[in-house]
Amino acid sequence: MKLLTKTSRIYLLFSLAIYLITGFAFYWIIRSVIYDEVESRLQVERQDFEAFMKDQESWSGSCYFVENKIDVLPVRQRAPITEEFKDTLIYNRYEANSDPFRQLTFYTTIGKLDYRVSIRKSLIESYKLIEVITLAMLTFLGLLLGSMFWFQRTLSGNLWRPFYDTLAKIKGFDLTSSKKIELAPEKITEFNELNEVLKKMSDKMQHDYRSLKEFTENASHEIQTPLSLINARVEQLIQSPELTSAQTYWIDEIYQASRRMSRLHQGLLLLAKIENKQFTDVEKLNFTELAISKLIDFEEILTIRQLKTFVVNEGPFIATISPSLADILLSNLLNNAIRHNQPGGQIQIKSTSGQLCVSNTGDKLKTEPERLFERFKKESTSADSLGLGLAIVKQICDNNQLQIQYTYVEGMHQMCLLKTELVPEPKSH
Repeated sequence: MKLLTKTSRIYLLFSLAIYLITGFAFYWIIRSVIYDEVESRLQVERQDFEAFMKDQESWSGSCYFVENKIDVLPVRQRAPITEEFKDTLIYNRYEANSDPFRQLTFYTTIGKLDYRVSIRKSLIESYKLIEVITLAMLTFLGLLLGSMFWFQRTLSGNLWRPFYDTLAKIKGFDLTSSKKIELAPEKITEFNELNEVLKKMSDKMQHDYRSLKEFTENASHEIQTPLSLINARVEQLIQSPELTSAQTYWIDEIYQASRRMSRLHQGLLLLAKIENKQFTDVEKLNFTELAISKLIDFEEILTIRQLKTFVVNEGPFIATISPSLADILLSNLLNNAIRHNQPGGQIQIKSTSGQLCVSNTGDKLKTEPERLFERFKKESTSADSLGLGLAIVKQICDNNQLQIQYTYVEGMHQMCLLKTELVPEPKSH
């Protein structure tokens, strides 16, 4: 939800609550004033009645009080109350409906008998007055609420426009590009300071990125060149017929260590390039087809290890990624499935539109599953294993909206690639 929408909703709900409370309070005050006025008039009527009875000393349904809706009824015993105000309905025979009245009830003595006297005043005009005032108040408050909401939204939209412009430019900022981010000066001080900070940060990030990229390229060249030279010379030396068996053994050890150092250097260099986002040639790729073609590339080693392969294709797994990274990712997953499999075991590739899983029938893990993707964390003790294969897989996934998940299902180790937006959020406890 956008900030402007959020603030507008809060303002609207708060204003609506305030207006409802104000409207209810206003209605209650108006009603109280009217009732107080009607009850004062009923008290005056009571005084007139008592003055009339003092002169007449008898009640005979005088026409003077007929229009005032008065009931005088003899009672055997008085109620404990002295007087009581209440609302009541009186049937109107002319309009065939019941009209609201305010009624004052009190007890008095006429002659030697007790009487209960009820005097009523019509509330029709008062109710009409309340309705008119309430309708006018609601109309006024509604217009005020609508106009204030429009003004607040328009004002906030204009005030926050520089922020959204800056946000749009940051989204389009490319760290690998030499083009600097352009943020125009703003009239609002806070946004101006924000733009200056962002510009300094982006300039430093681009400078650091170029420095790191240059260092990686230089280090790669300076280290790989002597390593290649060492390997070439050792290969020539190891083929010499004049070497003793002991000399051949030690030279072979040097050769294997040099090759391992070379592969380690290439693996770390690849990780650095992935972290620096140097693979920008992305495109939509069908991982299912790539995985099947990779099985053909590994056919020779699969035959030597007597591994059976199965492909379950329930839909193509499509992802946007650099082709070279996709090739490295799938090669590492299949290499892992072959290296840690049992002779005569199985490798299964299962593909759907949501995930691609590579499973193998290897031995149970000796390490914790969540540490499989750490650098230099090796499940095998073989000297050929560098402990970087799955770390590279995870780094590629982290930089390409993919996620790698490990599970052990029905005796098979399963590595699954999923698209980040399809990965379910972990449940909170």
